[in-house]
Amino acid sequence: MPEASNIPALIKLLDEPDETAFGLIRNQIFSIGPDALAPLEKALENTFDNLVQERIQEIIRKLNQENLYVDFVNWLNLGSDDLLKGFILVTKTQYPALDEEEIRITIEQLKMDVWIELHENLTALENVKVLNHVLYDLHHFDGNKSDMNAPQNSYVNTFLETHKGGPLSLGILFIILAQKLGMPVYGVNLPQHFILAYLTDSGLKNAGEDDVLFYINPFNKGAVFTRREIELFIREMKLNPERSFFAPCSNPDIIRRLIHSLINSYNQYGYPDKIEELENLLNAFE
Repeated sequence: MPEASNIPALIKLLDEPDETAFGLIRNQIFSIGPDALAPLEKALENTFDNLVQERIQEIIRKLNQENLYVDFVNWLNLGSDDLLKGFILVTKTQYPALDEEEIRITIEQLKMDVWIELHENLTALENVKVLNHVLYDLHHFDGNKSDMNAPQNSYVNTFLETHKGGPLSLGILFIILAQKLGMPVYGVNLPQHFILAYLTDSGLKNAGEDDVLFYINPFNKGAVFTRREIELFIREMKLNPERSFFAPCSNPDIIRRLIHSLINSYNQYGYPDKIEELENLLNAFE
């Protein structure tokens, strides 16, 4: 296996005109792994050869994809308790150089804005009312109703910059903030509508529909509703009632749904390369 010290020599060979020979060079760079990224990025800045630029960009993209896949598998295997980490990893499919620390600082600032409004004597409904006020009234987070299918709705950095997103991004942010503040709020995999459940207890393990105090619609400014509304919706959609329509789901369930949402978005906009990359990420769930 080539060592990192071989990278400069391999990079000099990237103008190889023979495709078979270039394939061998490219595979040697791939085998070096993440250590090849920094030298490749430096070489990209310093070359004016269009062919070499294209080849370096493609190698960097593939290396980033492989690294991201490994990170994603690790997130799943380590329990996936950090929902924000899953959101960040999905975002890195589009923004590989994303500053994770900057995202976490923004989330912490939002959490503190909610925390100063809370006190221990509030009821569950009052807690949600406070979170809604900070999120939707003070910071003006809202659903991107004018462009529901835009992929940017599903990336954490653009969502936090524009304060516009889809049901999943709004729901994920709501869950993250609520749980950081001790509220037992979890996602519910209702078809076509991602909603939230406020539980009677903070423990998700084995929690079912009987453990739900009420439901929350993050796309409708955190509106609170009951099981009855879900039953009516299921009836209107002519769906067979399932436990998953009422009970809390896991973080991997949410992130899998987010990836599927992005695939649907890119399918409508016609980006087969992005679809292939996201479908590859789905393989990690197997």
